[in-house]
Amino acid sequence: MNNHFAKPAHAREDWTIDQGWAAYTDQEHQTWNTLYERLVKVLPNRAAPEFLNGLEALDLHRGGIPDFERMSDELESLTGWRVVAVPGLVPDDVFFEHLANRRFPAGNFIRKPDQLNYIQEPDVFHDVFGHVPMLTDPVFADYMVAYGEGGLRSLRHASLKNLAALYWYTVEFGLIQTEQGLRIYGAGIVSSPAESAFSLEDPSPNRIAFNLERLMRTDYRIDDFQQTYFVIDSYDQLFRSTVDTDFAPLYADMQGTFDLKPEDVLPTDKVITKGTQAYANNGGRFAA
Repeated sequence: MNNHFAKPAHAREDWTIDQGWAAYTDQEHQTWNTLYERLVKVLPNRAAPEFLNGLEALDLHRGGIPDFERMSDELESLTGWRVVAVPGLVPDDVFFEHLANRRFPAGNFIRKPDQLNYIQEPDVFHDVFGHVPMLTDPVFADYMVAYGEGGLRSLRHASLKNLAALYWYTVEFGLIQTEQGLRIYGAGIVSSPAESAFSLEDPSPNRIAFNLERLMRTDYRIDDFQQTYFVIDSYDQLFRSTVDTDFAPLYADMQGTFDLKPEDVLPTDKVITKGTQAYANNGGRFAA
């Protein structure tokens, strides 16, 4: 998570800015459309039904970068959430405060045409296409509030790294078990055509049943596909495990460190798929 940067002069005290929707160029809208069209071809039968329903509920198929005000009015009528524009990554306390108050901070910039396959800092496509549809689901929306509230409480501890792992392995890279099989709900996966297929179908990664404490002890990849994906049974499981857990003893035990590597499999894990790790062992995205 992030604390080491200054607030831009044009940002408000809560780091929000005007989206500036009218200033987007035709090329920027076309970049959104290109990314959208690539993903809607691969997400059926891969993305969770709640994500696909969210795309429809927010009319994200209408083309071009969405207007946050219009989209927020539709989202607020469903779950009370709004999307607010920010200039990029924001400090942890600001991020948690927004989530706890049903505001999702989204970058207002979009990647360049030569960054269609990978961008390090999340842009408006990742933030809106990847995250916002799931906020139309009432239980997941409540989980995000609980995460924000828990994040604010965590600032008294030195364990933000462990709390970040919870966000990473659920909100960004989570899978859910459905009657139709494994499906994707994590924003980092649904916004990537390649990882959408990799996370469900490649033999390389582990797929392990969700366990809050085990997950928070596990390091993760920020530069490539994940070596382990954690699978929830329901969004209610995710929500209840967050609100019913006393995190203070976990933070005291973990002390802001990871004792498990991304590829580790424990004897106590409920393993859905034990991965070969061939992709990572062969160099992953950086393979020659």
